[in-house]
Amino acid sequence: MQQQTISGRVQALAASQTLAMSQKSSELRSRGIDVINLSVGEPDFHTPAHIKEAAVRAIDDNFTFYTPVPGYMSLRKAVSDKLRTENGVDFAPEQIVVGSGAKHALTNVILATVNPGDEVLIPVPAWVSYMEIVKLAEGVPVTVFTGIEQNFKITPGQLREALTERTRAVLLCSPSNPTGSIYSREELAALVEVLAERPDVLVISDEIYEHIKYTAEPYTSMASFPELEGRVAIINGVSKAYAMTGWRIGYCALPLHLAKAVTKLQGQMTSGVSSIAQKAAEAAYNGPQECVEEMRRAFERRRDLVVELASQIPGLKVNKPDGAFYLFPEVSAYLGKRFGDKVIATDSDLAMYLLEEAHVALVAGSAFCAPGYIRLSYAASDDQLREAFRRIAAALAKLV
Repeated sequence: MQQQTISGRVQALAASQTLAMSQKSSELRSRGIDVINLSVGEPDFHTPAHIKEAAVRAIDDNFTFYTPVPGYMSLRKAVSDKLRTENGVDFAPEQIVVGSGAKHALTNVILATVNPGDEVLIPVPAWVSYMEIVKLAEGVPVTVFTGIEQNFKITPGQLREALTERTRAVLLCSPSNPTGSIYSREELAALVEVLAERPDVLVISDEIYEHIKYTAEPYTSMASFPELEGRVAIINGVSKAYAMTGWRIGYCALPLHLAKAVTKLQGQMTSGVSSIAQKAAEAAYNGPQECVEEMRRAFERRRDLVVELASQIPGLKVNKPDGAFYLFPEVSAYLGKRFGDKVIATDSDLAMYLLEEAHVALVAGSAFCAPGYIRLSYAASDDQLREAFRRIAAALAKLV
C-alpha cells in the first residue's frame, strides 16, 4: 500500500522534547529500571477532593451533553470573577473562551491572530511548544536570548531592538517555564513603556503558573496596565495551581473581537470541551483556595531543597527561581567531556547520558532554545529529589 504524504506544516514541526524524554523514561521503567522522572511539568499532587466531588455531581446531574463552544457561561463567569478579584482586570464572561488546556487556548489565539509571515517575539528560554505553534500558523518565531546572568528575563532594550514592522505579537510567560523566573511589576512596567509605542502589537501573557510563586510581591498580570488596554490576551487554566493536568481545562481572556474569532475557530475544530471537566473547574475557582496555598508551600520547600542540592555539584551554575517548579542550571562546564568512548558534546548528549547512566530523566536546554542548559522539574517528593541529585552528582563526577 502506498504511504500517504505528510503535510509540510506537520513535517516542519519539532516533536515535543519534554514528552519525548518522559516517554523514554517510561520505556526504561517498563524494563524494570528505576528511573526518576524530572522531565515532565506536572504537579505530583492529587486533584483536591472538593473538585473531584463536583465532577461526580456533574455526572449524577446529567451534564453529559454537548457544551457551548466557548464554555459554560457559569465557568466563564467564574473565570471573569477570578480575574477581577485576584488580578484586578476586567474581562466580561463573553471575553473568555474555555479550551482543552492552556496549550489549546494559546494555539487558538495564535491561529486566530497570526498571518503567514507575521513575527511573534518570544524571549528564550521558552516553553518548547511556543515556537512550534507559531510555525503551525505559518508565522515566524523571533527569539531573544536571556541567559542566567539576567535571570532569564528580557530587558526593555532587547525588546525594542527585536520589534520590527512585521511583529504581530509578543509572547511572555511569568512565572516562566522552563526557568521559574518572574517579572516584577517594575520590570513589566519598563517593558510596557516600550510596547506602548507599538499599539498594533498583541501581547500574549501566559500566566498558567501565577499561583506557584515564592516572592512577597503580589502577582502582576500584563492586562493590569492601562497602556495595554484592549490588546492583551491572557492564557491560563487549572492544570498547575489545582493539580488538574488530566482534566484539560484552560482558557484565554482577550478583547471581544478576538474572543469571537477564537470561538469561531474552536467551533470548527473541537467545539466545546468536556462538560464534566468544566464543572470541576468551576468548583476549583469558586471553592476553597487553601489547597492552592498548601501545594505552593510544598513547591517552595522543594525549590529551596533542589537549589541547595544543585549548588553542591561542581560545574553547575544555578540561580534561585522565584516561581513554577523548574530548575534551569547552566551546564557548559560538562560539555566536551567524556565517559569512556562517549563524548558529551551537547546538552542533549548530557541529558541522554544522565538518563542512561544516572537513570534520571530531564530535558536538554536546547529544547527551550537555550543550548548549554538543562531543565529539571522538582514536582516530585523530597526523597526522590534527594536521590535524583545524588545520582546526577555521581554521574557527572565520572566525566573527564
